[in-house]
Amino acid sequence: MEKRKMQARGELALIPLIFVNSFAVVLMLYSGSGISAISSVPYAFNQVFPRISLGTWTYIFQALLVAALFILRKKIHLPYLLSFVVGFFFGIAVDLHEAWIGLLPKGIFFQILYFCISYLLICFGIALANRCKMPIVPTDLFPREFSRITGLAYSRVKICFDVSCLALTVFMTWTFLGYVKGLGIGTVLAAFTMGKVIGWIGDWMDRHVEFVSCMENRDLKRKRYKKQVSFGRI
Repeated sequence: MEKRKMQARGELALIPLIFVNSFAVVLMLYSGSGISAISSVPYAFNQVFPRISLGTWTYIFQALLVAALFILRKKIHLPYLLSFVVGFFFGIAVDLHEAWIGLLPKGIFFQILYFCISYLLICFGIALANRCKMPIVPTDLFPREFSRITGLAYSRVKICFDVSCLALTVFMTWTFLGYVKGLGIGTVLAAFTMGKVIGWIGDWMDRHVEFVSCMENRDLKRKRYKKQVSFGRI
């Protein structure tokens, strides 16, 4: 007998996702282990051009990712535009967390603790974002959609995306600052393992939770309409 899954609304997950994931990104940087791979590119630009905040560089980077998805799909896709709106508020949340994160205590024990918490929060947040059937932050959206468009495994795409972000960060900081900044052992560890951990957490969610949302209903209506139009032409 198949176990009945718990049903959850994707809309209720969206706002907590924005604030929790942005907090996890800032907490990983505060831990001293290095910034997360998905935020390393905005961080590098922020260090080179510090007059623009980390949050602002974050949604500039996300806008470029959305534009890349438009090119890959060869059309403007509405959910991607909504994803950019989510990314805009994510960038604001990053700046808000940066304003108070310095109040947390420091020390080697706390730094290890902060890294572990931030790592797990980011993994859980991305796995949840990929399943809540709502527009998600473009840095999470891009690997998922690239995987769907190309047919490549998500874990492989995610790792390649993270490593590419790190490579660009190294290039930016080394070229303009004369040294590599923002990357640490935690950044490298996360880049090479996070895709797998997200997959494990996602598999667990798939076995226990089924998400429904207003966006899902809209997509179903659009598909039915297209089928009716196609049938009418036959």
